[in-house]
Amino acid sequence: MDANDILDYCLAKKGVTESFPFDNETLVMKVDTKMFLLMGLERQPLAINVKTDPEWSAELREQYPQITGAYHMNKTHWNSVAVDGLKRDLIFKLIDQSYELVFKSLTKKAQNEVNSL
Repeated sequence: MDANDILDYCLAKKGVTESFPFDNETLVMKVDTKMFLLMGLERQPLAINVKTDPEWSAELREQYPQITGAYHMNKTHWNSVAVDGLKRDLIFKLIDQSYELVFKSLTKKAQNEVNSL
């Protein structure tokens, strides 16, 4: 799996935009105005930061050495995921959960606007 696979998967979701608010290397995916995924395009091996349920985060970190608390982010809710060695389905599941958690945190008005796209 490469950065383009992740980018395409994210952009297929409703209301998703991409930007580089921090620098020219860190791609940020947002639903409405809130981040749900960060990806360092120059970083090797490829890694993403995603939001996950805190209980699932603990399980993931125990089970997979590629998944750790996200650097410079709330480690209770955000994980860094080194993509190499992980199954595609797991990566997509992590992206899906991150999107859903962030979407649910939007106002009802913003949720309705995203759903109407």
